[in-house]
Amino acid sequence: MANTQSALKNIRKNRTNYLRNRSISSKLKTLDKAFQASVESKDKEAASLAAKSLISALDKASKSNLVHANKVARKKARCAALVSAL
Repeated sequence: MANTQSALKNIRKNRTNYLRNRSISSKLKTLDKAFQASVESKDKEAASLAAKSLISALDKASKSNLVHANKVARKKARCAALVSAL
């Protein structure tokens, strides 16, 4: 168990950040699945809307260093390629 006040505070902070990060990661996976489903259904309008929300969420996650910048760039490029192929 933690012995100091700062250690106790760090435990609380770590738990809060862990829950926030896990929530954002889950949201990204959900948005990605929704985008992939709209691409498979060949609905260009729905795919472009899903891509827009996915790209926005990816940029926000990258800004807080939750997702690596190169991974975000790769996913954004693939989204754009899939939407333009429809």
